[in-house]
Amino acid sequence: MKTREDTMRTVTRTPFRLRPPGADLRGDYRSSTAPVEGEGAPVGGAALVVCHGFKGFKDWGFFPHVCEQLAERTGIPVVSFNFDGSGVRDSDFDDLEAFSRNTFSRELQDLEAILDGLATGRLGDIEVAPATRFGLLGHSRGGATCILKAGLRSQVRGLVTWASISSVTRYESFADRWDAGETVIIPNARTKQDMPLERNVLDDMRANRERLDVLGSAACLRIPVAVVHGTADESVPFSDAWRIADAVGDLARLVGVDGGTHTFQAGHPFAGTTPELEEAIDASVELFTRALGWNRTKGARGWDE
Repeated sequence: MKTREDTMRTVTRTPFRLRPPGADLRGDYRSSTAPVEGEGAPVGGAALVVCHGFKGFKDWGFFPHVCEQLAERTGIPVVSFNFDGSGVRDSDFDDLEAFSRNTFSRELQDLEAILDGLATGRLGDIEVAPATRFGLLGHSRGGATCILKAGLRSQVRGLVTWASISSVTRYESFADRWDAGETVIIPNARTKQDMPLERNVLDDMRANRERLDVLGSAACLRIPVAVVHGTADESVPFSDAWRIADAVGDLARLVGVDGGTHTFQAGHPFAGTTPELEEAIDASVELFTRALGWNRTKGARGWDE
């Protein structure tokens, strides 16, 4: 009888740099190789993309651990990357000018560039296995970006949100200050930096309300969705998870992580996993395996194949 150790995969991380028009995307491509044939073989033709949120980046806290676990346990290649407007280039928030002018439309363009690269088999300076089916996982603001993109691209076959916001209009609370010509300052308690926000995000929301309607996009999805949210989230209320799951309907599974915080009790630098984080990972592995992995009943790969 095989044990999990018998089918554990070796995960290889390959950094890449992709430069679509007007952007500079730094990321990591993780692929797995099974030590035995058969059940543990990697899944072909699919890829998972993990998106960070506001004040996040690909190497923040739990993201490397999450990506390693997803690649190992699903056998599907995993991409994580910094949005161009993340504020992170070579080190921790070393480009606050880019951070200050980030928008949801810009993030959708960045994510589109990543998916296009995966589809063609090249992410900037590296060659990768071409993918025709995608799974998306987004945390916090990144969850909203993934919902919006899943509603626009038919190759997305599975979606997981972690602590996702249900509307981009939360940024309208700064409208009066932006309309008065101010630059909004967001303090970063960890780095002690004052992080500026210009009114670009407000202008983007006002100009693209329909395209940036998170719940409207969620209501149009026809793919399996796992809505993962900590019940003690201090940044995004659990009610946002209810709204997203309700909008998706029967294809959504709401996973309330009991007592889970916005980052599932994990921090930066990463000091190790937590039970709450592992519950979120387990739910994600289940969804992606079901939507994109090996279907033993049908003997075929893919949710709808």
